[in-house]
Amino acid sequence: MNGKTHLARLLVSAAHKSSGKTAVSVGLAAALTARGQVVQTFKKGPDYIDPMWLALASRRPCYNLDFNTQTRDEIRDTFARYAAVSGVAVIEGNKGLHDGVDLAGSDSTAALAKLLAAPTILVIDAEGMTRGVAPLLRGYQAFDPAVDIAGVILNRVGTPRQEGKLRAAVERYTAIPVLGAVPHSPSLMVLERHLGLTTPSEMSDRHVKIARLAAAVRDNVDLARMLEIAGRADEFVAGPEAPREQTHQGDITIAVARDAAFSFYYPDDLQALERAGARLDFFSPLGDGRLPRADALFIGGGFPETHMAALEANTAMRGEIRAAARAGLPIHAECGGLMYLSRSIAWHGETRQMAGVVPAETVMHERPQGRGLVVLEETGKCRWPKVHNETEHAAIPAHEFHYAALANLAPGASFAWRVVRGAGIDGKHDGIMIDNVLASFSHMRDTSRNRWAARFAAFVRARKGATEAAARVPAARAGRSRRKPH
Repeated sequence: MNGKTHLARLLVSAAHKSSGKTAVSVGLAAALTARGQVVQTFKKGPDYIDPMWLALASRRPCYNLDFNTQTRDEIRDTFARYAAVSGVAVIEGNKGLHDGVDLAGSDSTAALAKLLAAPTILVIDAEGMTRGVAPLLRGYQAFDPAVDIAGVILNRVGTPRQEGKLRAAVERYTAIPVLGAVPHSPSLMVLERHLGLTTPSEMSDRHVKIARLAAAVRDNVDLARMLEIAGRADEFVAGPEAPREQTHQGDITIAVARDAAFSFYYPDDLQALERAGARLDFFSPLGDGRLPRADALFIGGGFPETHMAALEANTAMRGEIRAAARAGLPIHAECGGLMYLSRSIAWHGETRQMAGVVPAETVMHERPQGRGLVVLEETGKCRWPKVHNETEHAAIPAHEFHYAALANLAPGASFAWRVVRGAGIDGKHDGIMIDNVLASFSHMRDTSRNRWAARFAAFVRARKGATEAAARVPAARAGRSRRKPH
């Protein structure tokens, strides 16, 4: 998409993390969807779990907008491409409105709001607060007037009396409209764990949870006014359109592990694999007895530690994956995938056997062993190396968030990347290479800064072609040997 277009949009942020902005964003998306709106959701920054909830609420994939892995033009192009087919776009920020790595705020949610010219709704955790909400809001308005703070939603309000005091303070001291006040209720909270929110696939009552969040927003937030604010956003000037052409027509098959244990995938990365000619065949290491017939495997991140007993019990699947790796099948594994490919996982005093492809044990720790943005450089050992050209940087931007570490890694390990920033596997390297297996703690994102999907697909295609050619040679020889002499 190029040129100007009208895209109704809102960005939901907060003064600080854990203010309830995810619950409000999910409830807003679900409530608007229930009213017949086509809602396209987005999540700022590297994140897998919040987008799962937003996608479930809107019944559409949620896309990430990330300053670390995308250029600003790519962010605008991604937003315009997917928002164009919706009635309203809901963008959830991360952390607080002005939080970020850069002291100047270039990677903050506020920077994204300005880049997308998106009216911003602040979710304020009002627990224990009354008149103090006013100086907080005035400070946010004054700190960066270029951010359009178009409204506030008071969250976790205790009583009607507190709500009245909060509304009076906001109305008297600021010009920001109060768009709603959501009461405090434990039923509206999504349970957290060691890596953030619980994923929808792990909650049997996920649809009930979505319905409760939708009802809370529907009953306590002025949806009509929210849509009015979204609709009066300025015309959007889309960035240069990134190429999206299909390069091959499904000539390779990549089996993708997807279940409650492995669910961390960016939807546009899966789409990039399909554009590169891959037919994706999803399977479950938890429940399936056989590995699909495929030319490669992609095992993403997730929570294998919380499902390690079931993963261990599926001995057939573990054995098939181990045999496939030893036979040279290309495998791309990230974080949880790396853990599953190791010999075992130890957590809370219990050890369970895993696939045994990576010669090391996984040990879960009480504190994160790696978290945040990652910068990698290639060592020359990767089977599908980065192609340096005008659109790709030498450094690979990625992210990691893991409480796991590898123990007793066999000596002489070969690594695909040096870690410039981050923890990786040993603090200096990440991406262990074993034959055609690449397993890392870092999560990749397919953008102009790292077109990993096309490179992986090209390697898979080349290996498939070589294998088929090698198989034809003995067949041809056998055919010649069966011919009768003249």
